[in-house]
Amino acid sequence: MQLREAIRAARQWVPFTARTVGYGTISLTLGPLTQDHRASLWAMKRWCKSSARGLHIDVDATGLENVPTDGAYVYASNHQSLLDILVLGAVLPGDFKWAAKRELMNIPFLGWHLKLAGHVPVERGGGPRVAAEVIKRFTEVLQRGKPLLIFPEGTRSEDGVLKDFKMGGFYAAVRAGVPVVPVALEGAGHLMQKGAIDSGDGSMRLVRVRVGKPIQPITTGKESARVVDLRDRTHAAVAELLLGLGGRVADAPSKENGSANAASSADS
Repeated sequence: MQLREAIRAARQWVPFTARTVGYGTISLTLGPLTQDHRASLWAMKRWCKSSARGLHIDVDATGLENVPTDGAYVYASNHQSLLDILVLGAVLPGDFKWAAKRELMNIPFLGWHLKLAGHVPVERGGGPRVAAEVIKRFTEVLQRGKPLLIFPEGTRSEDGVLKDFKMGGFYAAVRAGVPVVPVALEGAGHLMQKGAIDSGDGSMRLVRVRVGKPIQPITTGKESARVVDLRDRTHAAVAELLLGLGGRVADAPSKENGSANAASSADS
């Protein structure tokens, strides 16, 4: 690592850490004292917005009028960067819970906030039993009336091309009887690629977010068929949104992508 790179990284991550500690403290101390942990929601939104600005990320969001104004739903977004949650948290409405890697729950302040606010820990590669437990937790979030954010590709797309979707979040949507709101983001893949120690050279970068109309699950037929139908319609909707933003899409998803991969439905 060159000295210039180390200095640039420090200028980004030292303030980021300070913001995380500050807003995390607000969430942890005031969240339990406010109805439905509203102080925690406020702190999370402010953390996302201020961190995006601090990392020189400009977010342009369209289609927010498509988000339901009440009740539970599932946001399903493509996944390009470690910083996607900052981008989406800065613009998406609702007290949504997101599927976070279990390791994040152990990070001071950030992880403590995630646990307090009711976000869902996900353990990758845990097998069918772990996958079933994750689906159960997803469903419980939705049954409590809270929106859920998933990245159904299962991991970040290294080349920005939209990949197949895994099934876990769609099982939860079908079982809870709630719609899926497709979301596409483009430009986040240039913010912080795998192996990078910082998010860029300090120039402003634009990330565009587009939200589509809610997709209702069908209510007749076998559950597995309804889940596949919902997954495939959501994939097609996200693909269309992404192409409209100038992004790239791989081939159509495989019909055999089963629920055993549900535990990989997020990687952030």
